[in-house]
Amino acid sequence: MTSSRKGVQINPQTIARVTGVLFLITYITSIPPFLFLYAPVVDDPRYILGGGGGDTSVQWGAFLELLLIIANIGTAVVLFPILRRVSEILALGYVTARVVECVFIAVGILSLLTVVTLRQEATAGADASSLVAVGESLVALHDWTFLLGPGFVVGLGNGLILGYLMYRSRLVPRGMAMLGLVGGPLVMASGIAVILGIIEIGSAWQTLPAAPEFLWELSLAIWLMVRGFNPSAIASLSAKSE
Repeated sequence: MTSSRKGVQINPQTIARVTGVLFLITYITSIPPFLFLYAPVVDDPRYILGGGGGDTSVQWGAFLELLLIIANIGTAVVLFPILRRVSEILALGYVTARVVECVFIAVGILSLLTVVTLRQEATAGADASSLVAVGESLVALHDWTFLLGPGFVVGLGNGLILGYLMYRSRLVPRGMAMLGLVGGPLVMASGIAVILGIIEIGSAWQTLPAAPEFLWELSLAIWLMVRGFNPSAIASLSAKSE
């Protein structure tokens, strides 16, 4: 199967395994910042006033999320030659969703790095209450970018669009793809509920619906690395394209 319009042949199973590795990288680079690297700034409203440590931790979190952005976009770009044989419009939609997600992530990174900069440049004569208010505002911005990017757009891109493309093409087991088709709408619904004030951000009602999406992406990463694409599905897509 030729995965390029210009005649450059790329083994579809190579694409599968590279995609699996990229998905795994998204886990490795996204979990540490969320769980503990960003904790000094997001958990302490007075962090911006200086004193103590934490800057290095936040900076490492930002570095990992930069790698996350690269891996996120990589999953969509690497998969595009295969997915466009199923639906070029949806394949392009998946790339677009990944880019939009990464824009939100980038804004979140900038907001926390700005807090670090203000903390490092804060002077003894600065008004403490004003600095704390600015810091809390920037942390709140980061929280909303997380909700709208990894907490909403992911449901549309990785959940609905990618889940549907994989389900329709049978490139991976349909039962696995159903996790995306179920998890995607749940993630989107919980995000909308937070925006409308129905549930609180960070509550169990927001995090629990993300479980199917979490399992979908993790199982997809492992499956693609170990098993690759379904050979019969690849053959079918190749025959249709010809």
